[in-house]
Amino acid sequence: MSGVIDNIAVCGAGAMGSGIAQVAAQAGATVKVFDVNAEALAASRKRTLADLDKLVARGKLSVEAGEAVAGRMAWVSSLDELAGCDLVVEAIIEDAGIKGQLFEKLEAVLAESAVIATNTSSLPVSRLARSLRHPGRFVGMHFFNPATAMKLVEVISGAATDPAVAARIVATAKHWGKVAIPAADVAGFIVNRVARPFYGEAFAALNEGAAEPVAIDALFKSAGFRMGPLELTDLIGQDVNFAVARSVFDSYFGRTRFVPQTRQAALVDAGWLGRKTGRGVYDYADGASDRSLPEAPVVAVSDTHRQAAEALKAGQGDQFVRCDGVAIGLTRGRTARSEARVQGVSVALLDWCPQDVQGAVGFAVSDEAAREPALAVLAASQRQGLELADRPGLIVARTLAQIANSGADAVLEKVADEAGIDAALRFGANYPYGPFAFADLFGRAGLVALLDGIADETGEALYRPSVYLRNTA
Repeated sequence: MSGVIDNIAVCGAGAMGSGIAQVAAQAGATVKVFDVNAEALAASRKRTLADLDKLVARGKLSVEAGEAVAGRMAWVSSLDELAGCDLVVEAIIEDAGIKGQLFEKLEAVLAESAVIATNTSSLPVSRLARSLRHPGRFVGMHFFNPATAMKLVEVISGAATDPAVAARIVATAKHWGKVAIPAADVAGFIVNRVARPFYGEAFAALNEGAAEPVAIDALFKSAGFRMGPLELTDLIGQDVNFAVARSVFDSYFGRTRFVPQTRQAALVDAGWLGRKTGRGVYDYADGASDRSLPEAPVVAVSDTHRQAAEALKAGQGDQFVRCDGVAIGLTRGRTARSEARVQGVSVALLDWCPQDVQGAVGFAVSDEAAREPALAVLAASQRQGLELADRPGLIVARTLAQIANSGADAVLEKVADEAGIDAALRFGANYPYGPFAFADLFGRAGLVALLDGIADETGEALYRPSVYLRNTA
């Protein structure tokens, strides 16, 4: 068994199934879209042809190429028509029982050499394969929505998956223009496991009153993220995002860094599910309150402040610069009050942000005397200071450190390697950099110290650095 598969079927004519089918057809495959619902099939065909027309109108496809793609696609309502397919990708409802019934019917019509792939985002591949007569040909092929735009495909091998089958699916996905990353069959696979702290830490910060939602989101956008974590959960749906958090937590029997947050649970209980209900973390009703950041306070910037800003930019992560009698430096996991006891002077702690970004940067102070010097030094760097509550690790640094910690656990547990995890988060979650790229930007030894500092201050063992992270620091 080798080579790219070019005769496929997709079961499920929803948005995801239609997108997968279109991706395959655009790469040259012959594709059949199966669904028992005639209306769903008609909608899928209409959606796909309209999307191809848009690609032609934008010059992404020639008229002839668009017609050729459409000519390689068919929409069918009988499983018997899939008999000659060499790969069937299941993209139906996320219900193990219903999926199992489909797999049983597929085995009755497909050749033994045909591969069956599931697009499940949360169900164990090994569990779904248990009832198959030929479980070796069963594999996870997890696309991200929208499949036509998102580059990542996680290729998940269950306990019985033939390695040759997994290798063939990786090759096929790459041929389709995807970034195909092999992953172990664990809860959340790569992205939904490693990325959990992005959401959980934001709700923890909100619950602790560290900052207003708009400020939390702004800090992450300054750090390079397209959306902040809170507005992203509103887009995904609070119910959907919280269900994934619960599922991953429960799958690890609570021994995990991924603790569901009560603040998000309260939104779900209230029915405030985000954009789809008109209210979530934010209010989407007409005339809802302005979500822009408050204007930065005006402070006098002197040459001393400019020199301090340059010194901070040139220095190492654990370096503090003295300015106006205040020690200013990047968070090391302690609170500003704790750092002040170590430094013997007032302290301003800065949250992490890429050095070349001129946006909002969070900071916390040990006392009133540190506020204006911190604002002035940030202003000297063309950055707006957003004051945060004095909490261990602040917000961005604490979140990205915990994502790196989660990624390190995943490498330790053989879910994927460093490069695979970085690629998965970049292409599956649109991160500006993967967790290990961040660890190297921050400095791995400094990251270990940061996490230990957070664990010491919070008393929470879930922040202790992964063994893998310690060993590679």
